[in-house]
Amino acid sequence: MQVILLERVAKLGQMGEVVTVKDGYARNFLLPQGKALRASEANIKGFEAQKAQLEARNLESRKEAEALAEKLDGQTFVVIRSASDAGALYGSVTTRDAADAATEAGFSLDRKQVVLDRPIKELGLHALSVVLHPEVTVSIMLNVARSAEEAELQASGKSIQDLAAEAEAEAEFEIAELFDEIGAAGQDEDGETA
Repeated sequence: MQVILLERVAKLGQMGEVVTVKDGYARNFLLPQGKALRASEANIKGFEAQKAQLEARNLESRKEAEALAEKLDGQTFVVIRSASDAGALYGSVTTRDAADAATEAGFSLDRKQVVLDRPIKELGLHALSVVLHPEVTVSIMLNVARSAEEAELQASGKSIQDLAAEAEAEAEFEIAELFDEIGAAGQDEDGETA
């Protein structure tokens, strides 16, 4: 099916281009979302009449998105979740969780604007992309932790797995010292065991 794009669509084209797409993509996504019109003679003429108005609206929304992008770019948001000692989450962090964390911090984001490259299923710092406008994309960090204290530690550069490994090594060292003391107490002055 041929459609006229009413806005820039990633991997498809710029505003005003007539492109050929699969029927289902046009019917289920582009047309209902208002991103395109069927490429009929009447629609092409109507688009040409509205082109200046659509470009002005696009420019205005892009300026608003760029203003928000300056504030949002590089921000870090904390999401508290329960997880195992190894750092694996019980569930996963979704785009909705990221959008909610940003909204709580005073930014107006929709979950559809957040792009996850892969599911977040472990504690730590995760980079996400936010598409504020088809031409404006910023990156944010999501700090996934079990508590606010862990979030602060992760923000300073330590991972939960490193901290767990340090605690385990310290515990093993204390156990080894305890066994050495018990072994030393079991020997008498001559060096023989009791």
